[in-house]
Amino acid sequence: MIKIFFLPHKTILPKGKIVYHRSKDSILNIALKNGININHACEKVCACTTCHCIIKKGFNSLNKINELESDMLDKAWNLNFKSRLSCQAIISDKDLIIKIPKYNINYVN
Repeated sequence: MIKIFFLPHKTILPKGKIVYHRSKDSILNIALKNGININHACEKVCACTTCHCIIKKGFNSLNKINELESDMLDKAWNLNFKSRLSCQAIISDKDLIIKIPKYNINYVN
């Protein structure tokens, strides 16, 4: 089972949260199934950057970034070399530590 630690976020997840997941799924789907309400304005179709997250541990275990996601990420606030759109990042078999950025196109905390 894969351990996924969502770091604390002032508004979305003040205490942070550890979740466990077995099957391959997107970070966003896993978060939503576990009560972590990551913003996703485009309803998971890679048409915005509101679900942007930063992978603090386990980045290389995720599926590869495709061209559409890469183009969308260029528009994200606080872009990092370990940034992904959580609707497109599919987990594999490694534990993850995930940071939900303080800002996105829809809110500022």
